[in-house]
Amino acid sequence: MDDRDRRSRSAGDSGGRLAAPVPPAWLVAFGVWTLVAVSYALTLEMSAAGEGVSVPWDRALAWTLPSFYLWMALTPAIARLGQLTAGRGRLRFLAVHVPASVALAALHAAVFFVVFWWLKGPRGRYATLSDLVRINAADEVHLGLLIYWTVLVVLRGVDSRRRLAAEQARAARLQAELAESRLQVLRTQLQPHFLFNTLHAISALALEDPHLARTMIARLGDFLRLTLAESGSQELPLARELQFLECYLEIQRLRFQDRLTVRLDVAPEVLAARVPHLVLQPLVENALQHGLAPRPEAGWLTVSGRRQGAELLLIVEDDGLGLPAGGAREGFGLTNTRARLRVRFGDAAGLAVEARPGGGTRAALRLPYLEAPVLA
Repeated sequence: MDDRDRRSRSAGDSGGRLAAPVPPAWLVAFGVWTLVAVSYALTLEMSAAGEGVSVPWDRALAWTLPSFYLWMALTPAIARLGQLTAGRGRLRFLAVHVPASVALAALHAAVFFVVFWWLKGPRGRYATLSDLVRINAADEVHLGLLIYWTVLVVLRGVDSRRRLAAEQARAARLQAELAESRLQVLRTQLQPHFLFNTLHAISALALEDPHLARTMIARLGDFLRLTLAESGSQELPLARELQFLECYLEIQRLRFQDRLTVRLDVAPEVLAARVPHLVLQPLVENALQHGLAPRPEAGWLTVSGRRQGAELLLIVEDDGLGLPAGGAREGFGLTNTRARLRVRFGDAAGLAVEARPGGGTRAALRLPYLEAPVLA
């Protein structure tokens, strides 16, 4: 399983929570139109009561429910017309929807009157179906026009919001893929840089101590095998990253022999934290190459790690020559590390290289504390 699969699995299993089921669209639409119909029936009851007229509740519902359910049935047609005119210009929009609104309002009124007459029949001033149509046709068509344009506006707003959300998701995905590609390029740049430096050290020992040079080549092979095993991973648990560091330090112990003492002081509770792959090796290499290698005396190097609130703090310290008088001159390794942190974490991570009190150099790496997923 590569790093992208791990992240996908982690995102899918985040917190062990399952997403709440989403009701089907038709059920939501049915509920909305029913609520509108009941509200409109209540309005009719209140209006009639204000005029001193009693309208039976069942008759009010027989008037409103079929009317709004018919509009629910016509909503897909309105949605389709809205899609056909989306982005086609104002004239085309009006040329389609003005006649369509009139036609659908008239069609709705005709069907509605037949349904209501079938449900309730003649009563009071509605002696015939013609009376029902003659008295209410203008009001029903007018209300139908209002409903048509209201539904159209709501549907176009929902569609625009959906398109915007899809575009934002697509942009976020492309941005993540771009960041992933940049991280991959930056990480692969580290490997040749480290390889060239190590081969240079081996070549310097080839004539002086062939046996030691062969041993370093073997250790280098071990390191490269580990690297190939995680070639698709941008982030690893800190425990795994320390395995890479140990392999690299084995090579350096052979190079420095008895002049190098290494101490690892990493709190056990942070070993599961996610860190960028090969993030410690450039810091250690910088300390060895610029702080300890130029002097003949023995020296020490300490790698420590602990959690500070929501952050992981990794520190590489040495008692070497320290920073030059003009300040740190960062080479490829530190520059590459800063770029990787910026692409992956933005301002939430940082790298500070400073003089260590008492001599030497201290490189402090600050990262957001993120737990690595537990794989089954």
